[in-house]
Amino acid sequence: MLFKRGRYSGFITPISYGLDLMVVNLFTNFLTINFQNPWLFHCYISITWIILSFKNEFYVIQRYSKAVVLLRKLFTQFVFFFLILYAYIGFFKQPLMSRLALGQYFILVFVGISFLKILNFFLLNKYRERVKGNIRNVVVIGNSKKANQLIEVFNTRREFGYHFSSQFSPRDKDFELLNCFRYIVNNNIDEIYCSVSELKNDELSAFINFADNNLKTLKFLPDNKNIFSKKLKFEYYDYLPILSLRDIPLHNSLNAILKRLFDIVFSLVVIFGILIWLVPLLALLISLESKGPVFFIQKRTGFDNDEFQCFKFRSMAINDSSDHQQAGKNDMRVTKIGRFIRKTSIDELPQFYNVLFGNMSVVGPRPHMLKHTDEYANRVDKYMLRHFVKPGITGLAQIRGYRGEIEKDSDIQNRIKFDIFYVENWSFFLDLKIIVQTVVNAFKGEEKAY
Repeated sequence: MLFKRGRYSGFITPISYGLDLMVVNLFTNFLTINFQNPWLFHCYISITWIILSFKNEFYVIQRYSKAVVLLRKLFTQFVFFFLILYAYIGFFKQPLMSRLALGQYFILVFVGISFLKILNFFLLNKYRERVKGNIRNVVVIGNSKKANQLIEVFNTRREFGYHFSSQFSPRDKDFELLNCFRYIVNNNIDEIYCSVSELKNDELSAFINFADNNLKTLKFLPDNKNIFSKKLKFEYYDYLPILSLRDIPLHNSLNAILKRLFDIVFSLVVIFGILIWLVPLLALLISLESKGPVFFIQKRTGFDNDEFQCFKFRSMAINDSSDHQQAGKNDMRVTKIGRFIRKTSIDELPQFYNVLFGNMSVVGPRPHMLKHTDEYANRVDKYMLRHFVKPGITGLAQIRGYRGEIEKDSDIQNRIKFDIFYVENWSFFLDLKIIVQTVVNAFKGEEKAY
């Protein structure tokens, strides 16, 4: 039982540090880099690796973290490691050092450490799932919808390493704090999850005091639809703690620059690699089937609620209802070539011109017609939050199936839910994941792509 329930998490980070530092230092022996002072380089690279790891929280991987978090940390760590590696040449005046060999060394270190990190990630998951090791015993205080969803996560995601022990409902007549505390102590419970909406202030205080005095981890489930359910940012103004409602990652200038550079490069690749020959071909096919322009240009709502001209290949016959009526299933306005390009999402490709001009991004909430923006802003709660970032050609809501015609209220509500999640949780790797999934969906075909 000690093997199965013992806590080994405290050893994971030191061992990972040791293995990675071993890789960083030993791989220099495989190449002729021409160090003038090898010991100076080893000290330099070891110290900077530790500082970088601390700054980037490289070894902070939670048991519930997704693989994309690991990939993002690897990317961030090695971008800075590359800069620091080549800075050594100028900083310590190393004219004889081979730049090519240093580049090969970087690639070796990147591959070696990436392999170790990914292997460690998956082995730990399997260890928790199959061997039942590194387990945390948990109880849930509450019987709400979110509390039951959390229990379902504990029971189904075995790789997270949580063992659900019991649930206590404050709404029950026989609910007593003392009984909860006895159970937690007697059953070696490690973590307590409390539903904020179901406990009174004095009960919350009692749980906090109990957890502090008994060395238990206490976490709160924000299921009461008020400020506690938001993504809060904790800051200090002098010594005064301040909570701000949300932190938008793309309002950080470095993130915004990274995303804009990616947009420019990606749009140029598509424009000169695909659109340069596809536009004349589709122009001919569209013109042969119906009269009218090749491009359909429509005003859409963009960043900060500003209007812009959105480009698409024209997929419908000329009509007077295009600015207020979405395309529906078996829509008579859609042409034959239009049906094909809409099914494959080819009609959206001219929006890469919008991306290049800065009106849109490759990934982001899909832009809506002006009429729909006015309508949903008054009808759907938090709808306008999606305009904190640039609209995108594709987005998180689209790859989750919420694209095309809005047939019922739940369609737009779910779309906005995913849009807000994207706005508040943006990362470069999330963008890459959405792009890959969009391409896969385009080849597979989507039910609402009409």
